Amino acid sequence: MKIAIVGLGPTGLYTFSELVHADTPMDITIYDEGEWAGAGTPYSRQGASRLMLANIASIEIPVLNGVSYLDWLKSCPPRILSDFGIEQEDLNERLFTPRLLIGCYYHDQLLTLQQQAEQRGYVVRLNEKTTIVDIAEKAGRLRIERSDGGVDEGFDRVIVATGHDFGEDKASSSYYPNPWCGLLSADVPAARIGIMGTSLSAIDACLAVVAQHGEFVEGDQGELTYRTDEQDLKVSFMSRNGILPEADFYCPIPYVPTTIMTECSLMACTSKPNVLDAIFDLFAREITLADPAYAARVNLSDLDADSFPEAYFAERMGGDAFAYARKNLAEVERNKAAKRTIEWRYAILRMHEQVEKLVPFFPDSDLSRFERGLKRVFSDNYAAVPATSIRRLLALREANVLDVVTLDDDYELIRSQTTTTIRSGEDSHVFNVFIDARGQKALRTEDFKFPSLRKILAEDDQDIPEVDDRFALISPSSLRKRVYLAALPYLMHDRPFVQGIVSSAEIGAKVAQDIVSNLDGVQIEDGREVALQEDVIAA
Repeated sequence: MKIAIVGLGPTGLYTFSELVHADTPMDITIYDEGEWAGAGTPYSRQGASRLMLANIASIEIPVLNGVSYLDWLKSCPPRILSDFGIEQEDLNERLFTPRLLIGCYYHDQLLTLQQQAEQRGYVVRLNEKTTIVDIAEKAGRLRIERSDGGVDEGFDRVIVATGHDFGEDKASSSYYPNPWCGLLSADVPAARIGIMGTSLSAIDACLAVVAQHGEFVEGDQGELTYRTDEQDLKVSFMSRNGILPEADFYCPIPYVPTTIMTECSLMACTSKPNVLDAIFDLFAREITLADPAYAARVNLSDLDADSFPEAYFAERMGGDAFAYARKNLAEVERNKAAKRTIEWRYAILRMHEQVEKLVPFFPDSDLSRFERGLKRVFSDNYAAVPATSIRRLLALREANVLDVVTLDDDYELIRSQTTTTIRSGEDSHVFNVFIDARGQKALRTEDFKFPSLRKILAEDDQDIPEVDDRFALISPSSLRKRVYLAALPYLMHDRPFVQGIVSSAEIGAKVAQDIVSNLDGVQIEDGREVALQEDVIAA
């Protein structure tokens, strides 16, 4: 079996790990655009710095190659950890670490996996700093075309795990279409900086800028301040709701199963005339059971799927964003010290992945309502950020560096060669540097960077690539179970929460298990494919 993995961030890496542990020797060729395969864009040296924290605790990072992230951290030399601001005594299962350190873990495990695979009789070719420009069929097999003009042929399976894709919009000295397009290495002036978005990606972009012009200093009592001599440094976060994310809250891990919203009760919703309303009934009952005081406080019994989001966001939208952040941070730190769970928040956290399973059953009207309402609630809840990230934002606010701008729904963005202007209502905001940090958007077939694959899917009338529950292309028949689409941006239409390391591990496991269970009787001998059955795919 000859396999190609195109893209080796976390999704491709977890897939590779599962294939290696199948103990069925294969010929695997890996292609990655980066110079540090395994890490993926958000965890790479080009996409992250030591200041940028991941919003996933060490216990939540799926085990890779039998080595947990926490065990790997404990095996690191103390001087390495110190470089990332971590001491041995800090290590615990709820520790939030820099994205870059997670990238180190993944790259290290990749090298170990490669060695283990070769010892088990696999053939592994690792191609870093390699861009793939096309994936096509040829003589019943699949071929890979590289940007250097080279062509690799004869693949039985191709796994597309290309990760983040922000299109062809190029960065300039005054405009960055995403936080990972050279921002870290750019010389950003101490000027008016506009950042579209307020999530962890926006925080990362902010840190990339302010780290060039000052430093965070922790006092004897743990208080954090930001020091800079640049009076012209002004950063504005912008969003339609004008709020900041909440700090990550304490809760039991692994998650306790929900009581009302079970798989059976959810599937029963699909037979109801209004699927989303039936789901919200379970949602409201689950919260009421978990936290009746909260349900009474927001009058949950009088709310529906459309009005609940307003109640959920009301306190944050009703006042100063930084005042709420300060209050929320204090609450979170008290609860973590006492190991106290805010039950209504925990209930929402546990329900979002379950609700996602029913999104494909939504009629268009319900899908639109969901995206305007409950999807925002779920996304805000699971995207809570490390407490340290909030402390840094508050320090920047105290230093008169950071503010938050609330935009109208119909705001206008106007770019010139040197500035970006945001017009919202009667207000106009002009920025010397603008960074779009709204995150990954769902992509369609027309966005595919592989023209042959794009053409064959378009001819099959797939505006959105169709995959089965193991992420194999469903059609056309010539590609079924041969091309696997594990690139998250193309899966977000039916799986709106399919982002992050946990999703990467789940996708990787399903793809690899499906490939192994559908082997065509091909083995590798001395790097050469040998057919074991007459019905094997002919070259």
